[in-house]
Amino acid sequence: MSDALDPELAAALRDLPDGPALNAGTLPAIRAAVRASNPGCAEAVGDRDIVWEHRTVPGTEVAVTVLRPRVPAPGAPGFYNIHGGGMVMDDRFADLPRLVGLIEEFGFVAVTVDYRLAPEHPHPAPVEDCYAGLSWMAGNAAELGFDPARLIIGGGSAGGGLSAGVALLARDRGGPALAGQLLLCPMLDDRNDSPSTVELGDGGVWTRASNGFGWRSLLDGRISEYAAPARAADLSGLPPAFVEVGAVEIFRDEDVDYARRLWQAGVPTELHVWAGAYHGFDRFAPEAEATTAALAARSSWLRRVLAPHNAEGRL
Repeated sequence: MSDALDPELAAALRDLPDGPALNAGTLPAIRAAVRASNPGCAEAVGDRDIVWEHRTVPGTEVAVTVLRPRVPAPGAPGFYNIHGGGMVMDDRFADLPRLVGLIEEFGFVAVTVDYRLAPEHPHPAPVEDCYAGLSWMAGNAAELGFDPARLIIGGGSAGGGLSAGVALLARDRGGPALAGQLLLCPMLDDRNDSPSTVELGDGGVWTRASNGFGWRSLLDGRISEYAAPARAADLSGLPPAFVEVGAVEIFRDEDVDYARRLWQAGVPTELHVWAGAYHGFDRFAPEAEATTAALAARSSWLRRVLAPHNAEGRL
C-alpha cells in the first residue's frame, strides 16, 4: 500500500506511533488516549472572535456544544457536526479545528454532538441521539442565530455515516429540513467486504479488522439502513451531498458506490476521490497539498449549496 500513497501524506503517517489493535480489551485505553488528544474549546478557538457554550438537549442526556461568531450575521448558515471514531470512541470535541475553520470562513453557527457509543449502546442509540441533537438545533434556530433553511449536516468516518443515516431519518420523519450533507470518508456499509476493503484492509489508519469490530459493536446482530446507509433501498428525496474519500482506504468503494446511487436517485451529489490519500488524511497531514485541495473543494461546494438561490429552492 505504501507505494500507492502520496509522498507528502505518507511522510505524515511515518510520524504516527503504532497503537494496539482495536478490540473489546483495548477499547477503554484507546478511548482514553483519543479523548485526551482532543483540544478543548479554548485551545481550538484561541483568540478568534468565536464564543461557545455547552448545552444538553431537553428530555435527553445528549450533550452538545454550540460554537458561533460572537455576533452572527443575519441569515447565518448552520452546521451540525457528528464526530467519528468507528462508532465506539471519540467525542464531540474531535472536530473542533475543522469547525473553527468553517465558522471563520462561512460564519456558521455550529453545533457538535456527543452520542452514546457502542458496544454499551448499540443501534439505534447513536443515530437517535444524533437525530435528537439535530432536531433541537433546527427547532432553536432563532435563539441560536442561524437560518434553518441553510442547515448543513456533516462529519467524517463514523460521523459521515451517521450524518447520512440522520439525513435518511429526517427525510422519513418529515424533518428537520437540510440544505446539504457533507460526508467525509463516511463509514456506510456493515458488510465490510468491498474490493477496496479486501485490498487495503491490513494497513493504514483504519483497518478491516477495526471496521468489523466497530460494526459488530454497533449492530449487535441487527441490520438497519439508518445505521448502515449503504443498505438503504431508496435514496431519493435526500439533500445535496458532498462525498469525499481517499483512493487508498477501505471506504473508497462503498463511498463511490453510495455517490453513484445518490446520482441515480436524483440527488445532486459531488464526489471527490483523492489520489494517494488514506483515511483521515486531512487531520494527519494538514499542510499537505492534497489537504489544501480537499479543503478548497469542500469550501467551493459549501458556497454553492449555501448560495441564496439554492437556499430558496431555485437552481
